Amino acid sequence: MERPLQIAFKNMDSSKFVEALIRERVERLQRFHPNIIGARVVVEVPHRSPEGAKTPVGIRVEIDVPGHNTIVAKGEQDRREMKGDQSAIINRVFETAERQLEQTAAIRNREVKNHGSAGDTGVVVRIFPEQNYGFVEVKDSPDLYFTRDVVAADGFDAIKVGTVVHVTRASAEGPMGPQASSIKLLGAGRSP
Repeated sequence: MERPLQIAFKNMDSSKFVEALIRERVERLQRFHPNIIGARVVVEVPHRSPEGAKTPVGIRVEIDVPGHNTIVAKGEQDRREMKGDQSAIINRVFETAERQLEQTAAIRNREVKNHGSAGDTGVVVRIFPEQNYGFVEVKDSPDLYFTRDVVAADGFDAIKVGTVVHVTRASAEGPMGPQASSIKLLGAGRSP
């Protein structure tokens, strides 16, 4: 890590056992993502209930990795459930952080496709039925190339200029530049 680990205890006394467990779990995080920039962990009593003597304990883990938003994992557990052992909640929150780091590393290594969104709505702007391809206009993007093969339900022959479609972008470019991996007809149209 580029920055040293930050551990804070809020509204409670610090604990050498809890601090040692947190340091051990942060060291293990390096296996899930090799480029961790920094980490912050806050262990706290989030709120005090006036009717209960045993207050809950919360933990929040924030991990900074390059090219990604801060990864945040948090949890809270009632002290009655812990029976004096805070390791269960700490382990559970760090396991959540590990899963998030694994997913981030897999996306970075292109083991998982990152589609960003489930798709966009677009309008067909050019169609070449004899050559079995066309182009669809999508907001904030260059026109996407598509072929007969990516149109759902054999709907290619029903497509005309102005047809409104649901578009899923492909992760790789095609022979004509950015392309769609699937097109579904929505049935509406606009005037050309």
